Order: sequence, then C-alpha cells, then structure tokens
Amino acid sequence: MYYALFRWFPKSGLTRLAGWLADRRWPRGLLAAFIRQYIRVFGIDMAQFAVPLEGFATFNAFFTRAVLPGARPLAREADALLSPVDGRVIEAGQIERGRLVQAKGISYGLADLLAGDPEWMRYDGGGFATLYLHPRDYHRIHTPCAGEVTRFRYVPGDLWTVSPAGVTQVPGLFARNERWITFLRTAFGEVAVVKVGATIVGRIRVVYHSGVGHAWGAKSLAEALAPPVPLAAGAELGRFELGSTVILLTRPGEAEWLPLQPGDAVKMGERIGRIRGKR
Repeated sequence: MYYALFRWFPKSGLTRLAGWLADRRWPRGLLAAFIRQYIRVFGIDMAQFAVPLEGFATFNAFFTRAVLPGARPLAREADALLSPVDGRVIEAGQIERGRLVQAKGISYGLADLLAGDPEWMRYDGGGFATLYLHPRDYHRIHTPCAGEVTRFRYVPGDLWTVSPAGVTQVPGLFARNERWITFLRTAFGEVAVVKVGATIVGRIRVVYHSGVGHAWGAKSLAEALAPPVPLAAGAELGRFELGSTVILLTRPGEAEWLPLQPGDAVKMGERIGRIRGKR
C-alpha cells in the first residue's frame, strides 16, 4: 500500500525544500525555539555535544553537530571493527549468493547496491550490517577501521523513506535510493561504507571529495583516488545533512561480526566485529 501511494509523490522536490530550509539563517530566536522543541521531542542529550543550543547559525549546523572529545570512545581492542555511526540495526548477517536481507522476506542484489562496481563479487559471502540513524542520533559517519580511501561511487537515485514502512514495502529500497559508496583499503583487506539517501535527506558529504550528494545537477560518479586518502580508525568519513542509513560491508574471511540483531542500538566507535588479520 505504501509503495502504491507514494510511488509518484515528489520525494526529490520535498527533500530539496527541506535541505534549503535547513540551510537558511532564521531569526535567532525562532531557530533556537525550533531546535529546543526538536531536542525535547526526540530526547537529545546536548551535554555530549561540542556546541550549545545557542551556538548554531542554521538548523543544518545543529543537525550535523560534533560530539565532545571523548564522547564516542573507540573500542580498545586492536582488532576491533567499529560501528561507523550511532544508530539501530535494521538487518545484519551474511551476503549469500549475491543477495542481502533488506527485511524479513525481502532481499536485494549486492551488484545493484554497489552500482556494478567491478569488484562487487569479492564481497559475496562476506558480512553486512544496515544501520539506521534516527533523527535524535549523531549524524556524522566515521571509519570502521584504519585504512585509505582508494575509490568511490556516487549514484543518484530514488529517495524512498528508510522508515519501517519503506524498508518492509519498497522492493530493493537500498539498491535504488541515492548512494555514496566509499571503498576503504585496509591492512586486512577492504571494507565498503554505503551511505544511503532518503526522503528529507538533504545532502550526503564526504571528507575526501568536494562532491555533494543530491545537489542540483548531481550526476553519477565513479572515481579512483590517486593518491589514496589515508584515514585513522574512527576518523570522520562524511555526514548526512538530514537522515538516513549506512550499510557496512566486509569481504569473506576478512572480518568476524558480532551477532547483531534487528533493533540493536549501536554507538559510533563501539566494537561490532573483529578483524581477522592481514591478508
């Protein structure tokens, strides 16, 4: 029903409008009142963030707020695979025969998710976790381990909601929505961090390229970085300017995942798996 009702809804136009409004410099009193209400509705603990409520010039600046140093400590284990975001698990498990689980009874293709990347098959049989960022969450995205960004792909796409209605009713949701895919070469192999756009997700940004997801006139990109961009474990990789979902992928034999279950809460920097060693 949801799919039929919203198939032709102007999701892109609504999303652009939301992004534009989030970037406006509202009268300071009005902005502070709106942010204060947002904090109350979603139960946000502002004590963990670096800038006080009155310090934001736009709603987008508030939404992408930085945490205080030490507020997201990294797991101490040297072989830890870290959660790249604050969020909740939608699904997690093994990629089987080129398919990932979207929700109970629904799967989608690995090749579609990775937009036909020439090395997509190397992830078949590996692990994945789909992590949803709630409006109350910290919305910066970090590296799950140390490595270097060797290539990326940006895919303009649909903007279906990643709420339960979308996840359970829109076929192939994560492989048809807008995506920014980062490939991180590591000491043990490679991981892919897929940032998924959605309704009201104004933009996706990354630290290693000036391109912006869902900007006016955005086109598909597939680029190798020369030289690659090195990033430490837990370093900022990008951010959502409103919204959304991250899918983390590992290749077979390169990492062992903890038994994540749908609904589990994770914090950026927590251990969600174990790196198996150099390859």
